Amino acid sequence: MKKLTGLLAILFVLLVIGNQYDLIELPKSFFEKSSSPALKDVVTEQKQTVTTEESAVIDAIDKSLPSVVTIGISKTSNTGRGFEINPLDPFNPFRQVPGKKQQIDQNIGSGFIIAADGFIVTNKHVVADTEATYRVITQDKKEYKVISIAKDPLNDLAILKIEATNLKPLLLGSSDNLKLGQFVVAIGTPLGEFTNSVTSGIISGLGRGITAGSPYENFVERLDNVIQTDAAISPGNSGGPLINLKGEVIGVNTAVSQEGSNIGFAIPIDVVSDLLKNFNKDKGSIERPFLGVRYKIIDKENAILNKIPQGAYILEVVEGSPAAKAGIQQEDIITEFEGSRLTEDSNQTLAKRIASHKIGDKIKLKIYRDGKQIDKEVTLTPPSQ
Repeated sequence: MKKLTGLLAILFVLLVIGNQYDLIELPKSFFEKSSSPALKDVVTEQKQTVTTEESAVIDAIDKSLPSVVTIGISKTSNTGRGFEINPLDPFNPFRQVPGKKQQIDQNIGSGFIIAADGFIVTNKHVVADTEATYRVITQDKKEYKVISIAKDPLNDLAILKIEATNLKPLLLGSSDNLKLGQFVVAIGTPLGEFTNSVTSGIISGLGRGITAGSPYENFVERLDNVIQTDAAISPGNSGGPLINLKGEVIGVNTAVSQEGSNIGFAIPIDVVSDLLKNFNKDKGSIERPFLGVRYKIIDKENAILNKIPQGAYILEVVEGSPAAKAGIQQEDIITEFEGSRLTEDSNQTLAKRIASHKIGDKIKLKIYRDGKQIDKEVTLTPPSQ
């Protein structure tokens, strides 16, 4: 009886304490307070942001993929002469044998459609081999023979023509107001194998100068004012589009840095737009004024460090070019073009200034050579591509 009385007393005390301190309601109240409206709003906002960005990327890719193509090459190459053992002649144990012919048939680059009747933009270095034939493979796996190639002598660009109709052109955007950190997507055929591959990233640099080339061709070219991106670009992506989240192409993927990871480069789409105006005006050909030099811009810092003027340092003069005929030499520095100084500013580079003139224009240049300033006059001509 005493034990029962003791248990009843303990139960009574717990009930009193529970009512006084609301112990029974505490767990429910605690969890309700931890799920505050403000916290719910933050979680919802994060989900909406992720969903919106993901949807924009998917929509941009869906718009663009039907306009992206793969470029393939076909050619016959000779392996060169070889030697084989001749056991019947101990004085001449090795005899020379003719080289073997080898058929090369592979995908090497990318491109994108700019007109429904079969015009394609790609890099010039993708179609640099004049002894090869090229083909275009569209997203629906149809193959077309390239019937003509127009190459831009000033930029790493080319326009291909195929016999096709009702193709879907890619929307051309603008590269005039690009911003660092802007989201971009690269589309192409990396390594010539993985068609319709997409990678994403941001614009990580503007106004860069690079040397572009091809792992398949012995070809390099100096390009100024290109777009830098951390979207993964591999060999085979060359010529493919760099698009924004509206599905507009803002650049042509051109090169990847061999010295660092996640550094790719693209030619601004405004350069392509200017090329297309030239192409249409000249009825399917590309005529650009040509000076005939390969150069590297000397920026202000290097000019001060080496006690030389800013300008275009001449790495090579093309034989028979207007520059060669005017007596311009390797290691000269072109400091002025038509009275304006050449600097690292994107609007004051030598290539930009040449592009603003026409074939046949006489150009006055100021050259720095061995500590002296020399005046030259050059007549711009069309290049031999």
